[in-house]
Amino acid sequence: MAENAESKENQAGRHQEVGHKSLLQSDALYQYILETSVYPREPEAMKELREITAKHPWNIMTTSADEGQFLNMLLKLINAKNTMEIGVYTGYSLLATALALPHDGKILAMDINRENYELGLPVIQKAGVAHKIDFREGPALPVLDQMIQDGKYHGTFDFIFVDADKDNYLNYHKRLIDLVKIGGVIGYDNTLWNGSVVAPPDAPMRKYVRYYRDFVLELNKALAADPRIEICQLPVGDGITLCRRLS
Repeated sequence: MAENAESKENQAGRHQEVGHKSLLQSDALYQYILETSVYPREPEAMKELREITAKHPWNIMTTSADEGQFLNMLLKLINAKNTMEIGVYTGYSLLATALALPHDGKILAMDINRENYELGLPVIQKAGVAHKIDFREGPALPVLDQMIQDGKYHGTFDFIFVDADKDNYLNYHKRLIDLVKIGGVIGYDNTLWNGSVVAPPDAPMRKYVRYYRDFVLELNKALAADPRIEICQLPVGDGITLCRRLS
């Protein structure tokens, strides 16, 4: 009996490891979703990029396969054409987006690391969707400020996905709310932050989880109180909050 309890505890510990991209209580249930609904329908290019990314030392940063599938369908449902992505990494979610957009669709993609993006670029090119992507290397905030200053980008984006530095999420939101169209959607990734949002302050956490936790808590509180949007927080991947602009 004690051995069984210990085994369950070990399983729970493994499941809580940072990098496990699901908040489901059961590993088996998550695997069932992947093997039944996600992997059989995953485009070959996305599978290839997912496998390349898995070998990268920072693979924890990638979007999960089930979230990639969700984003791809969401973009089709809202007929998105002009989108933005802040935080690209190797481009798995970027590829999911590019495959969902029409041939003349556009993605403004920003990341501070071009090298990671170029790891996935050959796969994106092979999939025939690289022409949809305008990649900018460097911090996103100055680009957003310039776009707002220009005046012609207000309300022009159908969808914006943010998976970048959590300490700047609120700074992004202040700007993105002007750039997304009324009825358009902003998606903020990692809003359940490995489940740490409900952990006691003294719970054992990896340093970076603890560091960003307060920023995520602050963001969630601010989004819930923002009258300009309606929100839906989903336990997909590490938690994604969808914000539909109302005004």
